Order: sequence, then C-alpha cells, then structure tokens
Amino acid sequence: MEPSKSQNFMRTTLYALVAVILFSFTGIGTVKAVQTKPADTVSSSDVQFKDINTSADSFQAKKAQSATNAAAQATKDAIKVANKASGKHGSAPDKPISLWATFLVGLGAGFLAFLMPCIYPLLPLTVSFFTKLGGTRSKAVGLAIFYMVSISVIYVGLALFLTLIFGPGTLNDIATNGVFNIAIFLLLIVFAISFLGAFEITLPSSLVNKVDNLSEKGGIIGIFFMALTLVLVSFSCTAGAVAGALGDAFTKHETLAPVISMLGFSIALGLPFAIAALFPSILQSIPKSGGWLNSVKVILGFIELAFSFKFLSNVDLAYHWNWLDREVVLSVWIAIGILMGLYLIGKIKFSHDSDLKYLSVPRLFLSILVFAFVVYMIPGLWGAPLKAISGQLPPPATQDFDLSRLQESTNVAAQNQHISVGKKKYDGQYDRIKTRGLDAWYDYEQALQVSKQLHKPILIDFTGFACVNCRQMENKVWVDKTVFGHLRDDFVLLQLVVDDKADLPENEQFISKYSGKKIKTVGGKWADLEESRFNANAQPFYVMLDSNGDLMKDPDGKDIQPSPADFNIASYTKFLESGIQAYQNSH
Repeated sequence: MEPSKSQNFMRTTLYALVAVILFSFTGIGTVKAVQTKPADTVSSSDVQFKDINTSADSFQAKKAQSATNAAAQATKDAIKVANKASGKHGSAPDKPISLWATFLVGLGAGFLAFLMPCIYPLLPLTVSFFTKLGGTRSKAVGLAIFYMVSISVIYVGLALFLTLIFGPGTLNDIATNGVFNIAIFLLLIVFAISFLGAFEITLPSSLVNKVDNLSEKGGIIGIFFMALTLVLVSFSCTAGAVAGALGDAFTKHETLAPVISMLGFSIALGLPFAIAALFPSILQSIPKSGGWLNSVKVILGFIELAFSFKFLSNVDLAYHWNWLDREVVLSVWIAIGILMGLYLIGKIKFSHDSDLKYLSVPRLFLSILVFAFVVYMIPGLWGAPLKAISGQLPPPATQDFDLSRLQESTNVAAQNQHISVGKKKYDGQYDRIKTRGLDAWYDYEQALQVSKQLHKPILIDFTGFACVNCRQMENKVWVDKTVFGHLRDDFVLLQLVVDDKADLPENEQFISKYSGKKIKTVGGKWADLEESRFNANAQPFYVMLDSNGDLMKDPDGKDIQPSPADFNIASYTKFLESGIQAYQNSH
C-alpha cells in the first residue's frame, strides 16, 4: 500500500527534524555566561584515576492546567532568582545567557528521543487511552497535559537530584573532573554501540512491572505512574540522549543548566502526546511505525559516538595528557560523518535494519546535509578555523600541522623585551589553549608588575580548558582585527585557567578565606580569586584592572564592570576601549 501524501509530508518533516537535531549537538550558539551568588567555592580536589495497560479515574482538565501553570511559574521564579543573583555587587550587567542554548539542546534531544522505537509507537495507544478514559475531548486533553507535566516533573526532578548531589559550587570542577568526563565518555560509547544494534540495555523487568501496577491506582497518581512507566520502559532508547544532554549541561558552569536541559528534554518528549490529544485526527496522518524508526536510533548512535569525544577532550586538556589534538578529533568526526552518510543512502546496513528498496527524498536531503558537514570539516585538518563548531573542538593551538600558522607574520608584539619580572610563571603549561599572536601572562602578581613597567591596563581572562564559550570568544571575537589589535597592543593579557588540575607547590597551597576550603591546584587558586573578589564563577569572565589591581572607572567615576562572554564584536570592542580610555585618563 502506497503511503498517502500527508504521510509522506509528515515523514519528510520528521527527517528534517532529525537533521536540525544533528547540527544542534555540534554546537548551538551558546551565548553569555551567568554569574551566581556566592556559594561554595570551586573545589579542585585531585582526581584519581509493550504496551502500557493502565486504567485510571478521570479528573477535571482544569486541574491539569493548574499543574501546568504551577510548573511554569516555578520555572520563572527559578530564573528570576538566578537573574537576581547575577546582579549583585561585582557582577556584570544583565546580558543574554546561555541557558536558552542549553534548553534548545535538551529540546532537540527530547524530540529525537520521541522518535525512538520505544516511544513513537506508543503515541496512538496512549492518546486512545486518554480519549476513552476522559470521555470528552476536553478531559482527554487535560489528561494528556498532566501526563506531559508528569514526564517533566520526573526528568526535572532527576536533574535537581544530580545538581544537589554535586552542589552548585562544584560545577566548575565537574566540567573537567576526570572521573565525571570519562564516565560520560564511556556511557555514551556504550549507548552508541547499543543504538547501532549490538545489544539492548533495559532496566530490570520487576521494577518496570511494579511501577506499571501502581499506574492502575487511578486519578492523578495513576497518570503520574503511567508517565513513570513510560520513562522506565523507554530507558533503552532515551538514556543515551539524557546522558548526552545532562553531560553537556553540567559543562556549562551554570547551576540551572541541568534543570533547564531536562525541562527542554521532557517538554519535547511529552508535547506530542498533548498535541495528539488536542488534535486526534493528526494520528491518521503521521507515518506508521516501521524500519525508519530504527534508522533514527542508528543516527542517534552515530551522533553520540561523535559527541563522546568532547568529554574525553575535556579531561585531556585539564590533566595535560596531550593525547587528543584537534586534528585527531576532527579525523574521528569525519570518519563517523562518512559512515553516517553511507548508512543514510543504504550502503551500510545493521542487523535490525529493514531492506532499503529505494532512496527516499528525506534520506537524500539528510545525507546531503551530513556529507556537506563532512566536507566543511575537512579543511580543519589543515588549520581552517571552523567557527561553527569551534567551541566543541580542542583549541587550535593543539593542531600539529596548520597552514595558516606557517603563513602568519612572525612579528608578534615585542612588549616583553624591556621588562624584568623573572621567568614567566606557568609558561608552557597552556600552550594548547594559546591564541596565536597574543603573548599572555598566567600569574596575577606577575601581571601587576608587567602592567606597571609597560604602563598598560590588565585584562583578566578567567578561562578554562573545558569552556565552550571561551573557545567561541577566541575563535569568533578575538580574531576580529580591531579586537585582536587591542588585546595585543593595549593590554597586559592575563589568562587565569580556573580548571587547571596541576598541583600548586606545597608552600603555595592555602586555606581560602572565602570558602574555608584548602586550595591545592592552580585552577582552584584562580577560581577562588574570581569568586571571592568578583562574585562570579562562570567563564569566560573579563575584568579590566589598572596597574594597582583596581577596577578602572568610567567618566562618571563608577567602576567599569566585568563582562561575561559577548559575541557582539562592536559591544565587546566598546568594552575594551572603555578600559583603554579610562587607563589613559588616569595616567
């Protein structure tokens, strides 16, 4: 039987959605970082190395709507708290934040998870259940909405639980923690292999059956356990997407990021059930379950395989292993991209795949996108900046062979030839994140001495090895001719890497007056400085100081506030020039 035009349209739309999600994982444009109120300082401790058969009583749709409103208000209140905290003394002015990007990553992962074989086939069955149970359309919609809210409560509750375990003050440490990143790396590898068809991961059937029995209690409790049953039954399909989304969120250095990520994920997962209950006729138009669902699963397996190397790279940089150069990660991504493209056009087949009799239009366009992305990455093997994915790759300085480096001028600013502060501290420790052409310092006290001798203001760049926004600022904003000129010629650039796991010498370790914790690592020292003095713990964070280490003042005599990531070149240039002008006016 030939599919109808509406079915073809819906299938095309679903494939297009997969394409969008594919590129969302390679780096949604993360925007500004958010500062949080003082909490525990960053700890930099050393790291050693079916169907759902339920019945329930109906309830009024307005109760479900009330629950939805309450959840929405709770989210608004949480964001207000974060915004209020970011406006305290010493923090930067309110600017767009990266939580929207985190939400979109979660949303994309949720939509992709919905298309998995464990969930998509349940849509008609579940909506039919709501229709029969509710009796009327309005009650059925209410049931579906509460079902969606219940899914959100479960996933957001998971994120809150994990955030409470790790603590809001340790997100910096988590971002480059060896155990955490290697665990996420291995987890994504295992789920990728599972999605490719090698084996299936499931929770114990006894647990699923117990929860399923609870869903028969009826009323609101029954619907909630019905949602929990869906979460458990679909574990084999969704756990990989959840791990990827949560892993990405925890590296954002923002307290609310895991919660926002899971909010987006759960909305995307539950929204189709609410829409189908509101418009039941849509069930006649959506594509039937079939082999294409397994194709979606395989595609997610490829994506997770590629995404896993981001977490391994975090550890490689923070612990100075120097294994994963930029071209190594690019080579892996290119190979995975080629295999994904060949799979889409039917040249590769896995054990659970159906025969591909012909190449459909959606597969054709998705394969074009994948192969185009591969072609885009290839010049990166020779040093092309690849700005669209620069934040997800190891820094350009890790590249062994770079044509642009061979062609650049050797006339780097010779500002250091007349200064005497001794050997540059930590020199060579940060070669892998250096920006070519900029001669940065890495110790606060030395930078003060250099500033006095060169008569230039200091720009502190609180940065990190695993900081996506830092790499994007360096590769998208700092490369601007005007910005680069100011950084090279008009400032003493001081880069303080807050997630460096290198041990401080015994005589330099100390008990923080701010947190009361013992600071043992280089990164911990700079993280403590950022939190204790500037009331911030997000990176990048840019602070302009005079030669005495004080914030410079604008023409009105007010302190020039620090700035988080600012991808608007004109705005960031204005920020730098305000500091240059203030320094010149005071000397």
